[in-house]
Amino acid sequence: MVIDSKTDRSKSIDKYSSISKNNKDGHTREQDKSSESLYRIVLPTFQYKMSQQRVGKCIIINNKHFDKRTGMNIRNGTDIDAGELFKCFKSLGFDVFLHNDQTCEKMERLLTEASKEDHSGSSCFACILLSHGEEGTIYGTDKAMPIKTLTSLFKGDVCKSLVGKPKLFFIQACRGSDFDDGIQTDSGPPNDTVETDANPRHKIPVEADFLFAYSTVPGYYSWRNPGRGSWFVQALCNVLKEHGKQLEIMQILTRVNYMVATDFESWSEDPRYSDKKQIPCVVSMLTKELYFN
Repeated sequence: MVIDSKTDRSKSIDKYSSISKNNKDGHTREQDKSSESLYRIVLPTFQYKMSQQRVGKCIIINNKHFDKRTGMNIRNGTDIDAGELFKCFKSLGFDVFLHNDQTCEKMERLLTEASKEDHSGSSCFACILLSHGEEGTIYGTDKAMPIKTLTSLFKGDVCKSLVGKPKLFFIQACRGSDFDDGIQTDSGPPNDTVETDANPRHKIPVEADFLFAYSTVPGYYSWRNPGRGSWFVQALCNVLKEHGKQLEIMQILTRVNYMVATDFESWSEDPRYSDKKQIPCVVSMLTKELYFN
């Protein structure tokens, strides 16, 4: 059975631009209050430094085919996700490496090697996992493994060259088998010299500076369109293409949440799988704001 999305609207959600105009006497008119409230105060002290010689490494693991023993079906549409993500993160300045159909052992070895590299010349690190999954686990082509096994390789006490730098994980996978039926709503769419990435005079938690962007909330199914790719990746790539070098990472992911929540709904001839919704989930331990500009 193919489960598809009912709609793929491509509405612009850029509503923050405004232009000042002059009165006849040459004075600038005051902008309306709605536009004033959309300014964002940006202070270098509270931003990650992105001035290293490289933005950083981005590893994409794209698992499409699975051993019959896993009981997992082929993930049609995932190659579209992988291709679009490759282009998006490349345009942000990352050195992107795509790995297809990895067993659990290969995934762990791949990320272990990455964690042992010298990231001193990089500003951050990103990893994208595209696979089947359950809550807390991700599938290699041969079996499931804890996501924590992979992410913990980059903790501050393990990967010293990424201490104080953002470590981003984007995970497109189910986190359970529950469906979100949705609910009707009445509302409509609406250089500081003191700063260092890792000052050796101060301790920081080993779990700090991680961000996990999950395609769905714990316990729920994650939808994928065989012809267009997953809902989450479609939305993420759309927002990154439009605003990836202007908006802060949490602004980006909030727009992704909005797009997935409002622009997608499942359709199937089987009513059990039709009219379902999805909302991504962001877990952030970032200690500063992150801009890719």
